[in-house]
Amino acid sequence: MSSQIPVKQVDPATDASSNNKNTETVELYASRKKIYVKSVKGFFQRIRFVSLWALMGMYFLFCWIHIGGEPLLYFDLPAREFHLFGTTFFPKDFIMLSGMLIIAAFGLFFITTLFGRVWCGYTCPQTVWTFIFMWVEEKIEGSRNKRMKLDKAPNSAEKMIKKGAKHAVWLLIAFATGLTFVGYFYPVHDLTIDLFTLNANGWAYFWVGFFTLATYTNAGWLREQVCLYMCPYARFQSVMFDEDTRVVAYDFNRGEPRGGRRKDADKDELGIGDCIDCGMCVHVCPTGIDIRDGLQYECINCALCIDACDEVMEKMDYPTGLIRYATEHELEHKTSKLLRPRTFGYGAVLVLMISALVYTLVTRVPIELEAIRDRGALYQMNGRGMIENSYTLKIQNMTEIPQTFSITVSGLDSVRMLGDNEITLGASESLSLPTVVEVSPDALQGTNNNITFTVKVEGNDELMAEKESRFLGPNR
Repeated sequence: MSSQIPVKQVDPATDASSNNKNTETVELYASRKKIYVKSVKGFFQRIRFVSLWALMGMYFLFCWIHIGGEPLLYFDLPAREFHLFGTTFFPKDFIMLSGMLIIAAFGLFFITTLFGRVWCGYTCPQTVWTFIFMWVEEKIEGSRNKRMKLDKAPNSAEKMIKKGAKHAVWLLIAFATGLTFVGYFYPVHDLTIDLFTLNANGWAYFWVGFFTLATYTNAGWLREQVCLYMCPYARFQSVMFDEDTRVVAYDFNRGEPRGGRRKDADKDELGIGDCIDCGMCVHVCPTGIDIRDGLQYECINCALCIDACDEVMEKMDYPTGLIRYATEHELEHKTSKLLRPRTFGYGAVLVLMISALVYTLVTRVPIELEAIRDRGALYQMNGRGMIENSYTLKIQNMTEIPQTFSITVSGLDSVRMLGDNEITLGASESLSLPTVVEVSPDALQGTNNNITFTVKVEGNDELMAEKESRFLGPNR
């Protein structure tokens, strides 16, 4: 099957015979060309340095930190417990997870309408790990020119040592990444010991190996290919862009026409713009594009080209900002609006969802109560002439400390529980408690009556849960 598509340049001003001469062939599947990113320093790179190490620090440390004996972040799937910042959540709290995912999505949409793909440029895990791998590559193999020269050089001891050292460090970082990720689902202290003593189960080895290989491949080999072809965000981001979205942009009116010149040359006499056509913006781009060609879906708004161009402008004694964060309207010398209908829409939904999630968290009661009536019997009369119904109460302590609970029942005159009405449960402990409720026949209002079970924490009446159930009696 051919991997080439014939493309014909159609020009209505020419005849069919001349059109055939303009036919060219375009590659449908182009092989990857390795991108050698040049190191650059500047304002935006300092921002990325802080965000990168902050995110990496949180990722690698949070699974090791414990508060009151409980892990800061730990997802205990077998026990169906999810420990987040000192609070334990359970499957019934998954509605809050849905809320957090909606908030994350609309937060991304809101930021994208304002500032383009800044998520990709500063906080995306693929970007973070790729920049770390690129930093390792530069430290071991040298600058951009040295790396290019090394790759073209024939195999030698020096080349093998440098390549081997680079891949060894990459694999070490990838292994630490995989171990840490699995450590959020498997106690990381036990996981580390079990892995190296060969006592871990097969799934632990599989998942650590899987995420090690995925990190090594994505950050070390695929790099920009993930952003260009695998990430769906690159494809639908343009839907959220408009003329007032602030993105990394080249000031065409100021920079064109391009041309090289001496520092002391008069550009006005030469009839050229501020762009000296040095190619630095291309050399530092991690996706290999030329920002001077206009907005492209490959651009991840990392601002490397801004810092590189500003450095060149300063050397030429030109004003900085030839490449900068700007809107299309600003480049056309028009007024740009920060707030517009789509930002109001995304912002309103975002505020609404955040408010709903905060309200749910604030009003969440860390007690779960279920009252299940014994379906095997309708009712029975005891020796004191009272009507009895049997129930199973399922009580769960969703706090991080042991709690003593008192259990009461209400809803009918003379209703009361038989047996213990006080229990103590440990942190995150649950209990199924069989119990019997009795009511005087005179208090019944029919065959089907409403009663309410209430569980309270001793010494804290605000921590309570209620559950309604049915009490059956004889037909009067």
